[in-house]
Amino acid sequence: MSRHPVVDEELCISCGTCAEICPEVFEVEEDEKARVKNPDACDTCDCEEAVESCPAEAISWSE
Repeated sequence: MSRHPVVDEELCISCGTCAEICPEVFEVEEDEKARVKNPDACDTCDCEEAVESCPAEAISWSE
């Protein structure tokens, strides 16, 4: 099993950076919180950059 990104919705500030960097994996919902929509799509974008770019540090890796 590979690692995948996880968003802590309590920390999310709804900036949308993750969805801009990796729209195949992240989306910002109507409640303005980021969510992982396709955790297996990290091979199509740079999930590591999305994790590192989150200003609220709301994204981490789960194994």
